[in-house]
Amino acid sequence: MVTGGSFERLMPVDFLSRFTASKQFQQVFQEGMSLIEETANYLDGPGRQDVRELDKQGSVTYASQSMRLTTRLMQLASWLLLQRAVSSGEITRDDADHEKSRISLDEIGEGQPLTGADGLPDALKGLVSRSLRLHERIVTLDVMIAERDETLLGGEAANEVNTHLDQLQKAFNARRS
Repeated sequence: MVTGGSFERLMPVDFLSRFTASKQFQQVFQEGMSLIEETANYLDGPGRQDVRELDKQGSVTYASQSMRLTTRLMQLASWLLLQRAVSSGEITRDDADHEKSRISLDEIGEGQPLTGADGLPDALKGLVSRSLRLHERIVTLDVMIAERDETLLGGEAANEVNTHLDQLQKAFNARRS
């Protein structure tokens, strides 16, 4: 960036802050929080009746699948809340990195197929399916944020730009002498 006849260091764009302030992030955030509420309402309401109608194997599968679902949603909510907290300045980036180590997006996917999963109530299957799609989107976002941070906050691309700016500054100063 040229200002007043001199070069200034390019400051990296804070992708996370810009993204978490975006409409897209707000939509993902709202979708995640709504899915958590909807899941809780189902499991505490109609889900109790649905599980009573299953055979023994179906009940075990239902319990396993609902536990996977709630674990997945809590991990996704933790990720969403962490991103929002960093963006709003509630916590530092370093604190977020430390907290993020407690969130495991890799281990909350679909998992191994369960015997009797075909007989599960459609409502539970729908919640599981939606949570898996949300999980995929959040994993993609997490990778994008991590790659962007690495590039902008000290990765090779940022260093190359700063090296070129330094060279231009030296050349500009040499011409002025």
